[in-house]
Amino acid sequence: MRIFVAALLFVALAAPVSAQTTIPFTTKMLKVSACDPKANVVTTYPGFAPGFYPGRPYYWGDPYGYGFYQPPVTSASPTLNVDFTNITNKVMTTVEWGLVANGRLVAEARDVGTFSPGAEIKHRYGLSPNVFPLQTGLPRCIALLVKFADGTTVRNPNLPQARPHMYNHPPAGAGPPMSPQP
Repeated sequence: MRIFVAALLFVALAAPVSAQTTIPFTTKMLKVSACDPKANVVTTYPGFAPGFYPGRPYYWGDPYGYGFYQPPVTSASPTLNVDFTNITNKVMTTVEWGLVANGRLVAEARDVGTFSPGAEIKHRYGLSPNVFPLQTGLPRCIALLVKFADGTTVRNPNLPQARPHMYNHPPAGAGPPMSPQP
């Protein structure tokens, strides 16, 4: 029995704290019903549509101050499927997602649109092939930043640690990664 208790204590203490502390920020504004990263798009889910993508190489300034490259959704690329609902009383216009696996931020995705209170959104986002393998059975989608139609922007106060290698893999011809923003 002592060994079992000691093992449980070790697991609890070894669990990454940063990923755990980001969940309350997300659950205050969003209900995430599904967070499902896939290494390829062969599996499709009914009702899921591609999230916002401007039709050109897509870099955006993320909450860390880096230019993050988000690949398009294609039939041969990895994807992140997120089913979410705005549970605030204000219209959201942007949600920046972080994919956390094994307690580490492994990818980001940005969605732009009109996300009304109570509306269920089922979107699919392109992911870099470098995200896989995840080496975990418990991926989580957390909100990194949320913008509202009234101009309010709320940044997650407990962002998981950014990993520099996430910013260095744009496809050929997509242009150079943006440098950190002030």
